[in-house]
Amino acid sequence: MKFLTLSVLLWSGLRAQDPLPAVGGNLPARPLVANDLLSVAVYGAPELTRTVRVSAAGLIRMPMLKQTIDVTGRMPAEVEASIAEALTEEDLLVDPAVTVTVAEYYSRPISVAGAVRLPLTFRVYQKTSLLEALTRAQGLSPEAGAEILVTRPGRELGDPPLIFRVPVKGLIDGADPELNLVLEGGEDVRVPAVGRVFVVGNVKKPGAFALENGSGMTVLKALALAEGLAPYPMKQAYIYRRGDAAPEEAPQELLVELRKILDRKSPDVALGAYDILYIPDNRTARLTAETIEKVIGFGAATASGALVLGVNR
Repeated sequence: MKFLTLSVLLWSGLRAQDPLPAVGGNLPARPLVANDLLSVAVYGAPELTRTVRVSAAGLIRMPMLKQTIDVTGRMPAEVEASIAEALTEEDLLVDPAVTVTVAEYYSRPISVAGAVRLPLTFRVYQKTSLLEALTRAQGLSPEAGAEILVTRPGRELGDPPLIFRVPVKGLIDGADPELNLVLEGGEDVRVPAVGRVFVVGNVKKPGAFALENGSGMTVLKALALAEGLAPYPMKQAYIYRRGDAAPEEAPQELLVELRKILDRKSPDVALGAYDILYIPDNRTARLTAETIEKVIGFGAATASGALVLGVNR
């Protein structure tokens, strides 16, 4: 009788203040944070079934419970156990069966950065797709590379993030639905810029030339893109390469026997992303560190590929 009276009071109070919400949230379980919206259902006690918003302090409050429930950083299954324990401790129910699902991840924004037209961060209140996120960023910029990196937080606290590599050609040109990832909030979408090779010095058209599919550039191909050598080139050229492990250090200088390559007496030399191929003339033989920084900085800031830096002077 005591429990029946209590149930009637709870039901009356909820009906007077707040309609009984439907429990429809079924998003993937993740550690909870402030402003997430939870759907709580207690089997056999519809008066305790409702949606609850996590407070800024990371707490939720259930009807008739004196204590609040701390949910920050906890999984829904852990919150279920805490609510059941609290209901038992306060003699409201005996051995209650509690279900907690996530109705809304309010505080998990999606970030889109890199080679897009409008880098931005936005919040989602329901699932969205990778293409929709790129559309919000107004699409890819001309500097976009061959793949998109999507970083998703781990399912539980302490789990490493998951990184997905999505080929641009398959996603956009091929319209492959499997590549159009479903984003649930919390993802970082980054579009790396295409790698470029810089050709400067005694060539007809110095420039920054994009790598096809991230590879496949050689000294001879770079010279062809630069429309060949200008008059009076030296027999040797130089590649200036900055290592990925220590980009703050001075670039490595590699000697290239250019004349032997042109005469087919030496194999062609492969070039990597952000290499600088410098062909000197009879007046100069080295690039200074200041000029190298200008070449890299200018090439990264423009999509035209045109480089007019006067490195031969």
